[in-house]
Formats: sequence, structure tokens, C-alpha cells
Amino acid sequence: MNQFVILLGGNMGDRLGYLAEAKQRITQSCGSIAQESRVYESEAWGFESEHNFLNQAIVLQSQFDAFQLLQHLQAIEKSLGRQSKGGGYQSRTLDLDILFFGNHIIEKEELIIPHPRIATRKFTLLCVDELIPNFIHPVLQISIHQLLHDCNDPSKVWIYE
Repeated sequence: MNQFVILLGGNMGDRLGYLAEAKQRITQSCGSIAQESRVYESEAWGFESEHNFLNQAIVLQSQFDAFQLLQHLQAIEKSLGRQSKGGGYQSRTLDLDILFFGNHIIEKEELIIPHPRIATRKFTLLCVDELIPNFIHPVLQISIHQLLHDCNDPSKVWIYE
């Protein structure tokens, strides 16, 4: 069994509903969710939007390799209304990012693991710290908890209620 950490997020439509539906579809087609963080709300990161994001991290146990999982996650995003409108950050119904695949390091055009911007995003680190605070980032060789402590992202992030 392979272990993945995935970040779910979105800022359009029924945000909480999309997260719940994505988790259900991930369970149906990809494997079992071993852990899930609380849901966090945050301002848009990297672009301006009037709609806040909801984010949640999950630990997934799967028979898939990273590339198989990526294909399934992209299909789930598309089935739940994700539309790609070119480069850059933008509002979306759903975003499913593979953050970690155990201690594996993958650097391919279509997939980079660990996620290359995890250390700069407070909203991601808060979710992941809740699940695996002592996990050592395989590239940076720093724990998730320390990365969160060192993160200088000024974005506001709070627990969604």
C-alpha cells in the first residue's frame, strides 16, 4: 500500500460540498482515507479573489502509484466542474494536489512530488501539520511543524466553522 498526502481545496460554489464529494469519490476509486484534517478557510493565495478558499488535507492509502493517482484525481476535479483557463492561479470548484508520496521524490513535467510550494503556503502547512507534524520533508529535510513555524506567508487562515 502506498501512502499519499493530498490537499483538497476550492473557492467556488458549494465549497464544503465539493470537498465532501471529492473525498467520497477518492474513497470509491483511489483507496482509503486514513486521516483527514479539519477544514480551513483562507484568502486566495497568489491572486485576488472575492471568494475565500476552503482547504483540507487527507492521508490516503492506495494501490496506485503517483501517476495513476494523478490521473484519477484530475478526472475527479473535472467531473466536479474544474475548468482550466490557462496558466496562473484562478478561482476553482476543486483542486486536488498530491503533496507527498511517502518519502519519494518525483520531478517530471507532469508531476512534482513533494509539491514544490508547500513550504511557502501557510494554508497547506496548517492542514498537513495537523496530520503529520513530525514528517520530514524528503527534499528540505525539515519537519512539517518546523516548516509551519518558519513559514513567512502573511495570509490569514482560520478553522472553518
